[in-house]
Amino acid sequence: MRQVIAPPVLDYLARHHPPLEPVLESIRAEGLAAGLPLVDAATARLLRALVVALGAGRVLEIGTAIGYSATCMALALPSDGVLLTMELDADRAATARRNFGRAGVDAKVNVIVGDASRFLHKVAGPFDLIFQDGSKQLYEPLLDRLVDRLRLGGVLVTDNVLWHGEVIEGFVDPPERDPCDTDAIRRYNDRLASDARLFTTFLPLGDGVALSVRV
Repeated sequence: MRQVIAPPVLDYLARHHPPLEPVLESIRAEGLAAGLPLVDAATARLLRALVVALGAGRVLEIGTAIGYSATCMALALPSDGVLLTMELDADRAATARRNFGRAGVDAKVNVIVGDASRFLHKVAGPFDLIFQDGSKQLYEPLLDRLVDRLRLGGVLVTDNVLWHGEVIEGFVDPPERDPCDTDAIRRYNDRLASDARLFTTFLPLGDGVALSVRV
């Protein structure tokens, strides 16, 4: 993976992050061993911090994978909190459900299996926090619907906005990722930067994270 931030800086920051709950470390290790797409550990910590800072009670996630990021957020939700997460792959969704049970958060989490672009209309807001980590080519098409479901002062978090540096023309030569995905992320980033409904800051965290506050 192309490093956007110098490895010594990443190592320094990692040493200042104590381990999260053992069940989270286990889920992450199993996912990485299987080559599955998981959020960066620092990004997971950011999501946890946002749940706490926002006093979030309702969270929506697009892209469950095996439940690592959702578990991290759900552990910080109050006992009556709700996290809805959407996953296209049924096998990954089944693994995520098992992981939610292992972590003791299954009562807070509802997994919807299917294409988010088809099922999002069944989900009613408002949400305090929305995490977008699904299909990159759906980032822009889903943006308006996600913003509509975000409360004022709520936060939309988007992962992979740097795409291992490939959003920067010529930074990775030759390109290693699907150019359609890269172009989709570039368009999405441009939309976020100019959307008057949102106050967005882009962070060089993990694979790049955008924080967009509904204003």
